[in-house]
Amino acid sequence: MALEDRYGFPLSTTSHEAASAYREGVDLMLSGWTGTAETLECAITADPDFALAHIARGRVHAFYQQGDLARQKAALARELVAKRGAERERSHVETLALAIEGRLPEAIASTLKHVDAWPRDAVVLSLPLGAFGLFAFSGMADHDRARHELCERVAQHYGEDWWFLTMSGWAMTENGDVARGRAVTERGFNLRRANAHAAHAVLHAMFEDGSIDAADRLVDDWIPTYDRGGILHGHIRWHQALGALEHGDAARALAIYADVLQPTATRAPPLNVITDSASLLWRLSAYGHTVPQALWREADAAAQKLFPKSSLSFADVHMALFAAATQNREALAARLAVIEQRLADGKLPAGPVVPAIFRALAAFVDEDYGTCVQMLAPLLGEVVRIGGSHAQRELIEDTFIVALMRSGELPRARAVLDARLHRRPSLRDKRWQAAIG
Repeated sequence: MALEDRYGFPLSTTSHEAASAYREGVDLMLSGWTGTAETLECAITADPDFALAHIARGRVHAFYQQGDLARQKAALARELVAKRGAERERSHVETLALAIEGRLPEAIASTLKHVDAWPRDAVVLSLPLGAFGLFAFSGMADHDRARHELCERVAQHYGEDWWFLTMSGWAMTENGDVARGRAVTERGFNLRRANAHAAHAVLHAMFEDGSIDAADRLVDDWIPTYDRGGILHGHIRWHQALGALEHGDAARALAIYADVLQPTATRAPPLNVITDSASLLWRLSAYGHTVPQALWREADAAAQKLFPKSSLSFADVHMALFAAATQNREALAARLAVIEQRLADGKLPAGPVVPAIFRALAAFVDEDYGTCVQMLAPLLGEVVRIGGSHAQRELIEDTFIVALMRSGELPRARAVLDARLHRRPSLRDKRWQAAIG
């Protein structure tokens, strides 16, 4: 009798130990839990020719931007699956390999074809989902809707699966169906509490519906069960820091930063290192709180080592935050020049919104608020193209609102705040509204 994964697909290994370790490793990966890499290594040790274990391990390398190791695993998995693998496994390996290699259009096409044939292949289905998935980083303006529609299309195949409920609920939330999204995500979370992606998705729903105090309690109650080395540990505390800022508590936000987000303290993947630190420090400053320049310089130095060259637009925008905040005009201009060349060559999926954000941020720190407003106003609807979540991208709209207030365009700022409060209750927005009068 063939060994199977948790979703009922046959596995091309005869080793019960390898199959068991693979099943556990995949569940750990899908839940963002510690021990993923080690468990997949056990599967590889038990059966060195097991292609699916190698490609899953490659995906974990990719999470941490260990590109060479990830590509080596992808190449080996391709070789192995060609010798010993059924059609589903060959397609599975090829799809993950394309994603690892950064070939986004091909990876998306391969994912959709694969999911049509094998909708219960959760590892492949996970590729386009989430704030850092293939859809989010594709440059699509409707990636939130695309994730939701994809989940709706395959929902009948998953039932009450804890992983699927988590991700489909988050897709609903990001697509604007917050009440339903929160309920579905919480259902998945309750089926498996040792699931960082579920805790994270619930926090996004709470952010959207204004449940700031409930979110804070959730983190306080749940985070002790999650090791600091977990892939989302720092980012979940970042959400807690955003909650502190909702209450105007800069001291608490900075304490969280020092504890788990500061480059010397964090154990997060590189993309989270730069995005969480840059966005929190920028928010603090934009909201009128004092941020020691030493914190900016330290974080910028770490970011320059992690992302020395232009890469994902989402990363580039956060690198622009560092360059603007530290007044490093040379770094800003150099990265902007590369981005504009990529745009001219048709190789910038997110499009002209990226260089526009660069220029707007530079204008903001120069206190040229009118220019910042002028640059951002026509592009606010396009910011979604850079990827990430709504909570992460809201930083750009915050910058726009602050620029409006500081440039004296109070009626316009009030109108933007009124519209945003209609979408999402926010204590900070209410304070800004009261300040405007």
